[in-house]
Amino acid sequence: MKTKGGTMETIVVIVSILLIAIVLLQSGKAESANIIQGGSSELFQNRKERGAELFISRLTFILGFTFFVLCIFISFM
Repeated sequence: MKTKGGTMETIVVIVSILLIAIVLLQSGKAESANIIQGGSSELFQNRKERGAELFISRLTFILGFTFFVLCIFISFM
């Protein structure tokens, strides 16, 4: 049983490192609004994600969900 727990903990560490890297790659949505001085921050609120932004956003959700499930699973082992 120790090898399963060790393997799961290793997977959690790998997923957490990937999650941190992906979150750091994301561009801030409020960052674009700060460029325009005196402009409304609501201008970029309804902006749709496309291409790489959409991929990174979905990958962040998948990695976050995987991290959550693995942590719950490890706590019950």
